[in-house]
Amino acid sequence: MIRREAIKSMSLAAAGGATAVTVAQAQAGSPQNTGTNLGFDGYATPWDPADPAVPGRQNIERVSENYFIPGRFAGKTIIVTGSARGLGAVTARRLAREGANLVGVDILEKTGAATIDSIVKDGGRATFVAGDIADDKTCAEMVRVAVDTYGGLDAAINNAGVVDALLPEEEIDFANQKDRLLAPLHEAGDEYWHRVMAVNATGVFYSMRQELKQFMKQNRGGAIVNVSSVAGIIGFGSTCSYVASKHAVQGLTKTAAIDYAPYGIRVNSVGMHVMRTPMLERSIETLNQRRRTDFVDTGLGLYKSMSLLQFCDQKKAGATAAEQAAIMLFLISPEASNITGATYGTDGGFTAF
Repeated sequence: MIRREAIKSMSLAAAGGATAVTVAQAQAGSPQNTGTNLGFDGYATPWDPADPAVPGRQNIERVSENYFIPGRFAGKTIIVTGSARGLGAVTARRLAREGANLVGVDILEKTGAATIDSIVKDGGRATFVAGDIADDKTCAEMVRVAVDTYGGLDAAINNAGVVDALLPEEEIDFANQKDRLLAPLHEAGDEYWHRVMAVNATGVFYSMRQELKQFMKQNRGGAIVNVSSVAGIIGFGSTCSYVASKHAVQGLTKTAAIDYAPYGIRVNSVGMHVMRTPMLERSIETLNQRRRTDFVDTGLGLYKSMSLLQFCDQKKAGATAAEQAAIMLFLISPEASNITGATYGTDGGFTAF
């Protein structure tokens, strides 16, 4: 009994971060135990109005963008690629709020710098590196900055990725950009294929190679999370390069997990489904423009388009960036000490059936 209570106490202390509580305090519902509630009020909320066909339907309660675990990454230096906007920016902000020394990396120089500036203004420690991860020089520079500015590197979230060969803020003009946008394989252009593979596959390889070199030099372990997709697990129509590149990310993750486990380095990936970000909006706009051409859509490519949780959501909303960031931060934290070589299906159940 004493041993069980001791384990419970240690578990609560770990979960509480900088505001750990004892078992007695937890059981008593003390102010110390309730003071760290930053947004979790329950697991679900009823549909409003209720669904007469399915009594008792509920919406999953989403993790708040304001939620964070105080002090979890205090003193740790972490790289986030693709940090300028969308998921990368949300992840970077939460890491800074949890005490990390952040190195943000993005090809969008102005937007990326503005994101890092806002983190610093809010009291975070962050530095920006402008560049394209498809260039190994950028990946070497981001590690150099981490070491020279903060003394080393502890973890990395390799988030940067593309769905086509356009620049991130380039306007879509499908009729005149067919060689650079998604297409069935027999119509796919060289530029589309090579650019998506260069960023999503080669860029992740370059990022991991530089990060792992530093981890090995330091000889104190580390953790990496690579952002993949459900497209790294199954196929999707008209996205040959994207699907191939995300399968490559899964392969790189598993290979690295094997090679570096003896050195205390864990490598995992996340397989996401629909999430409202600039990348998703770009894909939707491309599909909408394609429908206005002579393209013949069999409908099979989007035969299955919603995850379990998206379908069950009253507004049919996909995942939020905060939900995805929460899992990635868990995976690079010591709480995930027994997880490596894994792909976390952060897809709302999309690949479950």
